[in-house]
Amino acid sequence: MSRPRRRGRDVHGVLLLDKPGGLSSNDALQKVKRLYNANRAGHTGALDPLATGMLPICLGEATKFSQYLLDSDKRYRVIARLGQRTDTSDADGNIVEERPVTFSAQELESALESFRGETQQVPTMFSALKYQGKPLYEYARQGIVVPREARPITVYELLFIRHEGLELELEVHCSKGTYIRTIIDDLGEKLGCGAHVSYLRRLAVSKYPVERMVTLEQLTALRAQADEEGVDLSVVLDPLLMPMDSPASDFPVVNIPPVTAGYFKNGQPVRVADVPLHGLVRVTEGDEQKFIGMGEIDDEGRVAPRRLVVEYHD
Repeated sequence: MSRPRRRGRDVHGVLLLDKPGGLSSNDALQKVKRLYNANRAGHTGALDPLATGMLPICLGEATKFSQYLLDSDKRYRVIARLGQRTDTSDADGNIVEERPVTFSAQELESALESFRGETQQVPTMFSALKYQGKPLYEYARQGIVVPREARPITVYELLFIRHEGLELELEVHCSKGTYIRTIIDDLGEKLGCGAHVSYLRRLAVSKYPVERMVTLEQLTALRAQADEEGVDLSVVLDPLLMPMDSPASDFPVVNIPPVTAGYFKNGQPVRVADVPLHGLVRVTEGDEQKFIGMGEIDDEGRVAPRRLVVEYHD
């Protein structure tokens, strides 16, 4: 039985999109997918429409490894509007309370310190976390509040940038699952004045180089140039992509010879010298060290396949 024809190109890798404000992460994803004429695409760690900055978009086989980016830490620049609390904890929501701003510099530093390190955070109702199969934001839009469990988060760094009038600017380096809106809302309550996010930019995800970020305007211009000059998209757009295994860059690499790789790609655990004692590994093949998938060290010290790269042939 022949494989059904796929729509779009077989293009594999991760684009570091500089998402503009006012656009949902899914809308940004669909725009990139069309510009690349890619057959598959997915994003990792959605950004609110209000937010800008780094949104890694996985194309093709890279979508299989996007889950590892969800576990990575992130860095943000945020501006809080003091004195106003909104129902979404950001400027896109409705103001539900206004209070005077009267805290001292010492009270501010004490409040900021309480968020540093390991803490517990109750996720905002305006999040994509699910309750009984539905995202929390669907309940929130109906005015329904459902129970949420506090989750452990880590704020590695919380830098004070400036406080001018009703604006407080901070930089946050945090673990996965941290809601910046919730930090700002909770901070506003600690300061007794209320606060919401008026500006949010994701500066970094994992160890991805910031200088490799690309805007939609740049992509659109390159696509138009390629169409006008009759140049293949693989020549113009594909060099912008990070490797398909880059979402898993924090895991150690195990290189196996081609013969052994054949068994691994057929779903069989293989024995390899000098492997880690346990955990996930990136598996590469041969002298070219071609990435072929993720493996896990089993109880017998073998490398067992977990997620494999499918090699398409025209």
